[in-house]
Amino acid sequence: MIDLNKVRENVDGYKKICSAKNIEIDVDSILSKDEQRRKLQKEIDDLKFQQKKFGEEKKYEEAKALKSEIQAKDSEYQELVKELNLALLKMPNTGLHPNVPIWKDETENVVSEVHWEPTKFDFEPLDHISLMKKHDMVDIDRGVKLGWSRSYFLKWDGMLLEQAVLQYTLKKLVKKWFIPMNVPNIVNPECLQWTGYFPWWEEDAYRMARDNQWLIWTSEIPVTAYHMNEILEESELPKKYCGYSACFRREAGTYWKDTAWLYRVHQFNKVEQVIILPADEEMSDKYYFEILHNSMEVLDDLKLHYRVLQLCSWDMAIWKYNSQDLECWMPSRNSYWETHSVTAFLDFQARRLNLRYRDGEWKIKYCFTMNNTAIATPRVLISLIENYQDKNWNIVVPDALRDYMWKDIINN
Repeated sequence: MIDLNKVRENVDGYKKICSAKNIEIDVDSILSKDEQRRKLQKEIDDLKFQQKKFGEEKKYEEAKALKSEIQAKDSEYQELVKELNLALLKMPNTGLHPNVPIWKDETENVVSEVHWEPTKFDFEPLDHISLMKKHDMVDIDRGVKLGWSRSYFLKWDGMLLEQAVLQYTLKKLVKKWFIPMNVPNIVNPECLQWTGYFPWWEEDAYRMARDNQWLIWTSEIPVTAYHMNEILEESELPKKYCGYSACFRREAGTYWKDTAWLYRVHQFNKVEQVIILPADEEMSDKYYFEILHNSMEVLDDLKLHYRVLQLCSWDMAIWKYNSQDLECWMPSRNSYWETHSVTAFLDFQARRLNLRYRDGEWKIKYCFTMNNTAIATPRVLISLIENYQDKNWNIVVPDALRDYMWKDIINN
């Protein structure tokens, strides 16, 4: 869980973080409960010490008399710990990066960079669904027939284009010494809880009730949990991974949005960057921008118009220390839409995962973690397909992907 000692050192500062993230947490009550827990723990320890002393002095009746008192206090202690842990699960990160604007409206996120120019058409462009249907790249009707709303088949060049984008990105990261991982799509609930997704996002995940296991939202979950309950050596950090997986979301609360598009779907594919590093904020900033620029490089290689958005505090989830989105231009919507997200957590996830390392002085510390979408499909295909259509409504294959597609243009 979060470091309550750090909260105690600056209670007002932590309350400001909660307020900046629009999170209602009774910080004083939680600190009071933790104080009760520590007091009760000392009482139990003192009674056990006295019980042991009676045993050594062969005062067995006195030792036996203490047993019921210890059990009663231990029962009280366990109930208190249970209440406290539930509260701790909902507490936000103890840190907030200096670059994060303290605003309470997501419309006030800050555009920090803009790359390339919007495509200018001298004809009436089609949306991605119309283009894909024209070239037999997608079948939504049969997808819905088999899997209800937001289900789809990618076919022929639709499937090949998706794989081209994924494989191009994966190869780029492997060349940068990221370890590729094909991860489990089914995990235990603890993985989602300890990486920070539960209890806040439980409604948006798919549960398999018979086994109480869950489909992953992103490969970030199993990759970040890969070293849980381990003590790493500082000399082996940072660890850089790129997880490849199918991802699953219920899209709860968006039932009437984008149902005819490929923007909000229940199943998609993604290559995710994850870095585990020492507890060093300067190093965290360094690698944060490294993984951000890796994703930007992919979009630059594809020559897609996009912008970088620094998220304000109101638009950042509880676990985030710093976060930026990449938003690609989608002509059919005449606007930017999120395709990537980068997040630094400091030790928020590592504390929940019990993910630690031994530093050069043999001190045990919690790691820092971070992640970023390297590429996610089919979302990025919307921008790619719409921006690369020609006047005959064929789709030009970007130069970067031609070796993966075995063609220069998608036409019939």
